[in-house]
Order: sequence, then structure tokens, then C-alpha cells
Amino acid sequence: MRAASIRVLATAGMIVSLALVAGCQSKSPPAPTQNTAALPTMERVALGANACWFKSGDPAFKAYRLAPELNSFSGRPRILIVKRNSPESRPLAVVQAEGHPARLQAFGPLLNEPVGARMAVDIKRWAAGGTGCR
Repeated sequence: MRAASIRVLATAGMIVSLALVAGCQSKSPPAPTQNTAALPTMERVALGANACWFKSGDPAFKAYRLAPELNSFSGRPRILIVKRNSPESRPLAVVQAEGHPARLQAFGPLLNEPVGARMAVDIKRWAAGGTGCR
């Protein structure tokens, strides 16, 4: 009986010790949250668009090129989609954001083309922090 009592006391002591150690440990810091300001949002969109639409050789975007304008003094960082051989011409699509949290706008004739629906889905995904190509 004496050996059983000692085991019970030892087990109880270990439980109390573990509880004290656990109580003294600091909690792990929370996971970083996605920055929802305009510039980081547009940086994510620009990286996604460049990788998935242009660098991948996607035939739907072969005739176009990406023109990022992220360093905007107006507070509206944006990306432009322009004709590949005429980058100085009027943009065919503009995606811009402003504020915190970012309010996104996308407009231009390319968004009314068949590829426009896909662009809208991709842009929303990248703006929300999603990665990768469809």
C-alpha cells in the first residue's frame, strides 16, 4: 500500500509541476495578418498577374504586357494592361486600389472580353491573399 501511495503522490506532483510550467510559458504570438492597405494589396495583384498571365506564357495575354504603377503619389497604386507592341497607348485594363482596407476597382475594355471574367476572379483571389494560378 505504501508503494501505491508514493506513486499517487509522485504522479500528482508531476501533474502540478506540468501545470505550473505550462502556466508560466508565454503564449505564442498571433499569426501575422494579411496587410489590407492599398499598396500591399496591389503588390499581391501585380505579382500574381505577372506570374500567371504574362510570365507563364498564357496565350490569352500574349498580345498584352503589364505596366505596374505601384509608386503612386495619389494614394492609388495601380497596374495597367497595355498592348505589347504599343505600351504608350491607352490601357486596355486598369486595376487600382485605395484606402485601408483597400477598395479595389478594375475597369477597361479588356474586362468586357471573354478573358475579363477570369481576370476578375484572379484579381479578387490575389487581393485577398490567395496565391497561384488557375
